[in-house]
Amino acid sequence: MIASVEGVVGAIRADSLVLEVGGLGYRVFAAPAVLASAAPGGRLKLHTFHLVREDQQALFGFRTAEELGFFNLLLTVTGVGPKVAMAIAGSRPTADLQLAILQQDQAVLVSIPGIGKKLADRIIFELKEKVSAAGIAAGTSAAVATASENEVVGALQALGYSLGEAREASRLAVSDPAVGPGLEDRVKAALRTLLRD
Repeated sequence: MIASVEGVVGAIRADSLVLEVGGLGYRVFAAPAVLASAAPGGRLKLHTFHLVREDQQALFGFRTAEELGFFNLLLTVTGVGPKVAMAIAGSRPTADLQLAILQQDQAVLVSIPGIGKKLADRIIFELKEKVSAAGIAAGTSAAVATASENEVVGALQALGYSLGEAREASRLAVSDPAVGPGLEDRVKAALRTLLRD
């Protein structure tokens, strides 16, 4: 598996770019924001998802490990393939998308080209379940209990954030008196903090 690629941008296409690494050119599919920020001849490092099928191999590139982690989470949703997952993951900051899913904000997903209401509902349903399994409770009973900073850190790490990012965001969320004591409230606050960074 190819976990990351770093090299010189050789060419930029409508949906991908070519990274020149040690005499080889790797075609990497990327979101429009990544493509817009790349310049031919410039250096670029992308975290990659290496798709291997009987009839196809492809690389999908992301600027951060968090974007890649969210892309992988999207691939677990029924009916979401790499191209759709790339469109979603590259549409806006990862924290913004995660917050929309936690708040069941269908409008955010429907605003992404190619995502209809049925698919948006399925994404919210299936990812909310996966996030709940990672320790973020969506129900009101969980909001009654006071969530510790370690629980918030664990939940953010389950969403793909690094330990350092998770600790800083959870510290701010736990210390904010305006944030409720429940795990869901504190994770949402931490995601808002990450979105501002």
